[in-house]
Amino acid sequence: MKTTPITPADLRRSVIAVPPLCRKTDLTLADDENTKLIRHLEAGGVTTLLYGGNANLYNIAVSEYASLLEFLAGAAGADSIVVPSAGPFYGNIIDQANILQQFKFPSAMILPTLFPAKPAGVQTAVRHFVERAGIPAVLYIKDEGYITPEAAAELVNDGLISWIKYAIVRQDPRQDAFLSKLVTLVNPEIIVSGIGEQPAIIHLRDFGVNGFTSGCVCVAPAHSMRMMRAIHAKDYALAETIREEFRPLEDQRNTHGPIPVLHHAVALATVADTGPFLPLLAPLPDALLPGIERAAKDLLAKN
Repeated sequence: MKTTPITPADLRRSVIAVPPLCRKTDLTLADDENTKLIRHLEAGGVTTLLYGGNANLYNIAVSEYASLLEFLAGAAGADSIVVPSAGPFYGNIIDQANILQQFKFPSAMILPTLFPAKPAGVQTAVRHFVERAGIPAVLYIKDEGYITPEAAAELVNDGLISWIKYAIVRQDPRQDAFLSKLVTLVNPEIIVSGIGEQPAIIHLRDFGVNGFTSGCVCVAPAHSMRMMRAIHAKDYALAETIREEFRPLEDQRNTHGPIPVLHHAVALATVADTGPFLPLLAPLPDALLPGIERAAKDLLAKN
């Protein structure tokens, strides 16, 4: 695992994978299957792994956190960056920050929540996290009311933020006053598009952000990397062709839930056995699985 500070070049070099977390039937971590998924990503050229919402770290027990971090630190390749998450609630943020002190992760993402939270309180929580953990945070902006562009810029200017994952969903991603403001206040080289392949071209081309995160990259890592390289090369026609090939699985995620669909998709594509869902999540109805399987296998075939 790479432990040096994350740079804009790192954010540009790899699609940032946001994998699910594989579990055994007793809900303990399935180390072999998680390793299989990591190797699949690394074989496709992905070198940055962000464990957050798709890994259902919202619901992880603090008592399991150290063992998860130990596994992730040891399972990733020497050149891979691993970013775990903490939170979303203040008590978890602080308890997990204390555990992170014992490891050498270059950063950790704070999971966002709107209730109970206010932008000024989010700022304070980020400051306390960085003080305790001793590493800069990844700021995950998922909703308008979570934090303002100005408050985010204050945290960046104070040296508390490694990078920003921007993931506010818009009906038309070209019309985004929040992101337009954010890139004037914060160096866009430390901002990444956080909603997968679908808005990535617009976010990188029109707003100048530096990279993008993806869940579907877990199925087709090499293909997602082709899209990223096409965007950086300004070959937008090729990037658009690849983006459309990711759309069927993304449509499944948008319709039935991004976290559970990805969890099923990775297993149904036989990339890795993701196992049971950690509550409070639950599996999708069996009737939905053939459509997810078809979309996942079609995408894998393009890898």
